[in-house]
Amino acid sequence: MTLIKSISGIRGTIGGRAGEGLTPIDIVKFTASYGKILMQKTGNKKFVVGRDARESGEMVNNLVIGALQSIGAEVIDLGLSTTPTVEIAVPLENAAGGIILTASHNPGQWNALKLLNHKGEFISDIEGQEVLALGDSLDFDFAEVQDLGTVKYDESYLQKHIDAVLALEYVDVEAIKKANFKVAVDAVNSTGGIFIPALLEALGVQTIFKIHCEPNGKFPHNPEPLKEHLTDLSAAVLANGADLGIAVDPDVDRLVFMMEDGELFGEEYTLVAVADYILANKKGNTVSNLSSTRALRDVTLKHGGEYFAAAVGEVNVVTKMKEVDAIIGGEGNGGVIYPASHYGRDALVGVAILLSHLAKLGTKISTYRAELPQYYMSKNKITLTPDLDIDALLSAMQAKYAHENHSIIDGLKIDFENEWVHLRKSNTEPIIRIYSEGPSAEAAEAVAQKIINEIQEIIAK
Repeated sequence: MTLIKSISGIRGTIGGRAGEGLTPIDIVKFTASYGKILMQKTGNKKFVVGRDARESGEMVNNLVIGALQSIGAEVIDLGLSTTPTVEIAVPLENAAGGIILTASHNPGQWNALKLLNHKGEFISDIEGQEVLALGDSLDFDFAEVQDLGTVKYDESYLQKHIDAVLALEYVDVEAIKKANFKVAVDAVNSTGGIFIPALLEALGVQTIFKIHCEPNGKFPHNPEPLKEHLTDLSAAVLANGADLGIAVDPDVDRLVFMMEDGELFGEEYTLVAVADYILANKKGNTVSNLSSTRALRDVTLKHGGEYFAAAVGEVNVVTKMKEVDAIIGGEGNGGVIYPASHYGRDALVGVAILLSHLAKLGTKISTYRAELPQYYMSKNKITLTPDLDIDALLSAMQAKYAHENHSIIDGLKIDFENEWVHLRKSNTEPIIRIYSEGPSAEAAEAVAQKIINEIQEIIAK
């Protein structure tokens, strides 16, 4: 059993002993401590709750709502929803915060509490530490019977979210209708099976091939939207002659496209393509994390903007976007953050923008992909002994490459002329993640292996 407490929320496997998995006790104490802290900070008792369709969702939902009622909170339960939908609902409801019950791309035995502030954005690391400390100490009182909270069910946010997407300035519904796209959708049997087809219909897409769109939480494949997990979508695209395919993760904040030839557009290129369209209409800055493709930088410079890099993690990307007033940003895992909508990764926004882009280009998605800057990524890791000083190891590598352009805001990223390598230590296990990118798959792997060999030499000494 596993319980991980991090900047991304409180995530764990269902079952086991308290403190060793995401058990009812862990769910209740951290929900209550989060609610107590935000109520004290904001003077507001209202919270929004929504969940993905995984099988443990109903149980976790009942516990979370009960825990919030037990401290006197007013709960708005959106039921089956998405992470970006809850993010939008929090400020619309003038709530103190929101909780999304989802373990994102993790397999079905996992679930999690994603915690939002009053802006509908993830709470900071400092706030997260406060929640964990209070949850572990349980140094607070629960409400007496006359002060128990209330719960209200609201199923209107599917339409509200879609309406907000349709109202975005550069979403062109008429162009999409005229393009007469045929689209296949793989929603891994979670809430994307409700939200993505509904959005496509609202955009005027009349031909939709739905696979794995029954929101029963029985994931038919690994829910992370990677090439090796999307063979069913590829087959559906080819069998039906679809113009493109769409895949999302269980909570619909990661977005991947498939081309008409059954090949993946590339999760790294979701943000690149969306940014290409937005920047063509409005000059501005962009942000992605240090482990994302260099193609976003190239596209940004092409349109006269400036590119900035942030530490890995959505909250870090959002912080940097606000700092540099970026008009588009996100992460290379298919996460699009468009501030004109809200500061959160949103697959619905990404779908609407890319379809608008393709409709106006009038070309196949594979043709457009070939026109974008071409980069290839390699992802590796080195497992280390628990007693090894990883910080000292990274410092030794930094000294070795001090003459190269490099960043230490999140591990060590070394920017060579044609390639880059990013070294990050894991927060949960004794490993170093090694991401690299180059103009070819061979170049990306070669520079990664060079760095891996050098790290092993340092360890050997």
